[in-house]
Amino acid sequence: MKKAGYYSSGEFARMAGVTLRTIRYYDKQDILKPSFVSEAGARFYTDKDFARLQQILLLKYLGFSLEDIREMLIGDMDYHFMLNSLDIQLKLVRDRIEQMQLVERAIKDTSEEIRKEHAIDWNRMLTLIHLTSMDQSLKNQYQNASNISARINLHRLYSQNGKGWFPWIYEQSEIRTGMKVLEIGCGDGTLWEDNREKIPENVEIFLSDISEGMLRDARRAIGNEDSRFVYRVFDCHSIPYEDSRFDLIIANHVMFYCEDIHKVCKEIARVLKPGGRFLCSAYGRNHMKEVDRLVREFDDRIVLSADKLYNRFGMENGEDILKEYFSDCRWEKYEDSLLVPEPEPLISYVLSCHGNQGQFLTKRYKEFRTYVKKRTDKEFRITKEAGVFICEAF
Repeated sequence: MKKAGYYSSGEFARMAGVTLRTIRYYDKQDILKPSFVSEAGARFYTDKDFARLQQILLLKYLGFSLEDIREMLIGDMDYHFMLNSLDIQLKLVRDRIEQMQLVERAIKDTSEEIRKEHAIDWNRMLTLIHLTSMDQSLKNQYQNASNISARINLHRLYSQNGKGWFPWIYEQSEIRTGMKVLEIGCGDGTLWEDNREKIPENVEIFLSDISEGMLRDARRAIGNEDSRFVYRVFDCHSIPYEDSRFDLIIANHVMFYCEDIHKVCKEIARVLKPGGRFLCSAYGRNHMKEVDRLVREFDDRIVLSADKLYNRFGMENGEDILKEYFSDCRWEKYEDSLLVPEPEPLISYVLSCHGNQGQFLTKRYKEFRTYVKKRTDKEFRITKEAGVFICEAF
């Protein structure tokens, strides 16, 4: 007997405009499972399943394989997840549009060259090959953007410090008229978008990231029309600027990801003016410790981060690393904690971590959600132990 609010496989397929064979295939591939299976084996779907199907079809349209899609989708369609997913999908569509515009231009230029010269420029062919091999970078971009969004969202929703992290970081930077500023690892440009009204008119701000996708997001958020900003892709292990170029350099949650922290510090010291300032944020070993405990109590095989980032560069050891390259290094703590009253943003945060949680939570997601919901019913308190080192160039 059909349950109220549920659609049979055939009804679901017709309403979505896809074949029943497609729905059955996605079921077998563990990408879109039915919400209810009767004792007789009949499969039924709900309105929430349409949201997941929309994600699948959009990602498939953008060129991702079903294996990629399986890795990229997990969880339910609570509005927190759905809104975040739509935001990321919009960025991904814009990336694909930009990519196709580049391909269009490259094809036109190559065709024009052949017509004029009656010969093939093989360098142009290499450009076309590279442009049409960007699917993996788009997949990484989707995952990176999703992860960053999940982390920022949790803190924005439940931070107990009335001054948010990005306004606080901007306040520590003490940016003044006439300064040349470099941010390494700028991500999606949230630091500048959140503080746009405070930025002086007469400044030069150079935003950099190793990811072209992240830099595209930053450019879209801030806008190409703002002449104060320059965007450039590079690895901070080799900063492509002359000595003593900048008055201020900011590295917001970047240093502990660097392969060679000492080399990065040396490069930053090189491009800072004498007396220039370097701000780099870090965590302490107690940061978000309750989240790690939460998941380990659910399944002790889960490790949210194989590397303890604070051991590489953190509140406890950062000064010892920095004082070799800078003078007057001091630690400023950001006083805060989180009170989380609902499960979804916390689950999104867990899924965004660089650990093995996906391996153990994918098939136990509903059980995990119930577990987290019980823990957040009376508000779940999370310790934050973060801040910035403020250093001065010799």
